[in-house]
Amino acid sequence: MSAGTVLHIPSDGHPGPAEQEDGLARRAYWAVADCLTIVRRDLTHLIRQPVIIAWQLGYPVVSVVLFVYVFGSAMNVGGGVDYPAFAMPGIFAMTVSFGFMNTAVAVAIDRDRGVTDRFRSLPMAPSAVVSGRGVSDVISASVDLAALAVIAVIVGWRSHGSPAATLAAFGLLLLLRFALIWIGLYLGLLVPNQETAGGLYAVAMPFGMISSVFTPPSMMPDWLGALALWNPVSSTAGAIRELFGNPATTGGSWVEQHAVLMAVLWPVALTAVFLPLAVRRFRRLSR
Repeated sequence: MSAGTVLHIPSDGHPGPAEQEDGLARRAYWAVADCLTIVRRDLTHLIRQPVIIAWQLGYPVVSVVLFVYVFGSAMNVGGGVDYPAFAMPGIFAMTVSFGFMNTAVAVAIDRDRGVTDRFRSLPMAPSAVVSGRGVSDVISASVDLAALAVIAVIVGWRSHGSPAATLAAFGLLLLLRFALIWIGLYLGLLVPNQETAGGLYAVAMPFGMISSVFTPPSMMPDWLGALALWNPVSSTAGAIRELFGNPATTGGSWVEQHAVLMAVLWPVALTAVFLPLAVRRFRRLSR
């Protein structure tokens, strides 16, 4: 403050509108700055653990080999559909759907090692740990998708949609991953220890597999097909097949015919439910 500056304080002792706006601006600035610090920390840890990177990239590569080369010639989804072209968008969707369990395990490890308590004791924005993890996971998912797209092109997959439609398809994949991150955060904060968090992969497997990723729901038993139809992964897989211009088979249900709409609504609904739950759980850790 310069020598000639006069600070006007209201007679009732409460800060005026200018002071309130300045306080809000400062809190917003530090929330963003602290979030970026957490992002840098998470990405640094990821780079220094090549085993994790190898696992994240190795799983989709193995899936491509299995379902394009090993099982591809034996699979038939009807209508003369080329199965590798049908399966490749499903593998994209499955990759982003499984990734949220990595979030749960990482959060549980940080909590068990006392890292989360250390963050909560520091003079930093309370939202930074949660938001920073979300941003870093989206960046990590973008790298995974880019690597998987390169592999897909190498094995012969092509997007026949326009450049805008192709980008929109990858945007829907990241939107689904963004929504699932909050489920991973919530579960990672909810489970008692990191060993239990590792066991949550048993939940992620049916979530990704009971869907239209590899088989149309219309070819499943009625009860299982109904679960697959209303799986968010199925909506995203169907939407990106449409945007990529890849072959798709549908049973004529409303949710299948409006796959792009559902691929937006599902992530919005999941985020609206689990983001507040994750933030609330983080704030209640020490209670």
